[in-house]
Amino acid sequence: MKIRTWRYFDFWLLGAVAVLTIFGIAMINSAIAGNEDLAERVPRQMIYAGLGFIVLLITAAIDYRYWKSIGRWLYIFVAALLAFIYLTGGAELGGAARWIDIGLIYIQPSELAKISMILMLADFFAKNRHRLQEISWIARSLLITLGMVIWILLQPNLSTSIVLLVIWFALLWAAGLSLKHLLIMAAIGLLLPIVSFPFLHQYQQLRIINFLFPDPTARHGANYNVTQALITIGNGGWLGQGYGQGSQVQLRFLKVRHTDFIFSAIAEEFGFVGALLIIVLITFVVLRCLRIARLAPDTYGALISYGVATLISFHMIVNIGMNLKLMPSTGLPLPFISSGGSSLLSLLLGVGLVESVALRQKILGFD
Repeated sequence: MKIRTWRYFDFWLLGAVAVLTIFGIAMINSAIAGNEDLAERVPRQMIYAGLGFIVLLITAAIDYRYWKSIGRWLYIFVAALLAFIYLTGGAELGGAARWIDIGLIYIQPSELAKISMILMLADFFAKNRHRLQEISWIARSLLITLGMVIWILLQPNLSTSIVLLVIWFALLWAAGLSLKHLLIMAAIGLLLPIVSFPFLHQYQQLRIINFLFPDPTARHGANYNVTQALITIGNGGWLGQGYGQGSQVQLRFLKVRHTDFIFSAIAEEFGFVGALLIIVLITFVVLRCLRIARLAPDTYGALISYGVATLISFHMIVNIGMNLKLMPSTGLPLPFISSGGSSLLSLLLGVGLVESVALRQKILGFD
């Protein structure tokens, strides 16, 4: 790529993502609160962050249109990895077999599945925009999505399955879904949780029941964790107790504080103002992705950017909603901040794809 084209690189997007990632490493360091069992989380996150930003820059340099031919094979490869995990058992962590143990690190293919689905569906919808009013083609796009979702559900991993379905619906809508079909999909979406409840695993049913009918006296489980999260957020007040000074975090009353409930740890240490700034910064990343989608030279590039924006925003909304007891407890991380190498790598890969779209627009420079 000629050097002059890098003037279209969105440095605002890169800067915001870098700030969030560095802040996330600092928060993980505070959240582990001297726990030796979790001590390796910080250097591991730093390694993943370094690798992730290299992946981001390499991906940005590669013309995103090359992924049209690669996307289908990536989809097949990831689906095969997910099938392998189900058939062989995989490495079991947190009650579900979702990881592949390659010795030094664990790889979570379901995270890569999110990016794979964005590429696959963006290509499908870009090629068939004129046929999306036909219910058969909508059904075909759903079958493509379910081809990945089914293996993730079998792990079991309900939260990631929902993410993939949300990406499918968001890209379907962005590609030009008619109002009639939109209303039909909305009706199905409202009925689906009720119909699918009996088929969920017991721990998944308990999470929903605890959310709808909480037990304030519980001393363990998802309801206890969420209750402690609310207490932790309340302790922060307006300006917080200071970095590394949060009593709920440092005394370890708040569980999984480096992953699911890291937003509560942020609120306790930096208060309402600090938590709000993080929300604003992640929202800024989403808006930059949407802006790049608007400036994209073709539908494929626009849908890639919309897909990544959907992925980041949905993760943020669900994670913060869970911390505030507005949504059932899930395993979705706070983007760029929660501990988790596979999640961070996949998000940085997604940002790299968006930057690749930005580099190929030649009409307007970025603010």
